[in-house]
Amino acid sequence: DWDFWIDFKDRRLWPTVTPISAICFAAAAQAFFWKRFRLPIGATTVVLALLIGEWINRYDNFWGWTFFPINLVFPSALVPMGFWLDAVLLLSGSWLVTALIGGLGWGLLSYPSNWPALAQFHQVTELDGVLLTLADLIGFNYVRTGTPEYIRMIERGTLRTFGKDVVPVAAFFSA
Repeated sequence: DWDFWIDFKDRRLWPTVTPISAICFAAAAQAFFWKRFRLPIGATTVVLALLIGEWINRYDNFWGWTFFPINLVFPSALVPMGFWLDAVLLLSGSWLVTALIGGLGWGLLSYPSNWPALAQFHQVTELDGVLLTLADLIGFNYVRTGTPEYIRMIERGTLRTFGKDVVPVAAFFSA
């Protein structure tokens, strides 16, 4: 659920969960391509394959079956992160440097690389005296079965205690 819905993508736990789960596939493919062929294209290849698969999933399942607006369920942009990981391996040639610097960059690039697509949903709106983002409003209006409403409750407490905007904190823990 962390990568499906627009209203959960602007939550503060999304920049932490998605990069941590996605780097597993990228690192495995990078290790295979580097060890077998000495090509630093593993992370980019698997990220592009994952992106194609995610778009097929979004179109078939969300638009094809339920006619849910496709711009509200787009997948994460992982391509800049894959480029970064492969570039670090190409320039360093070291697994250790790639793990430390590449992994750090992977986590820190997650939110900025998705910002152009998410920015339109971060606009502030007011509904019945409550100040919320457009993504929150969409999440409340497009009712879905099995919506994990507990995420909204968790967000009010834990990571918000770090201050006004906790994206740098979430990106740091992801890295």
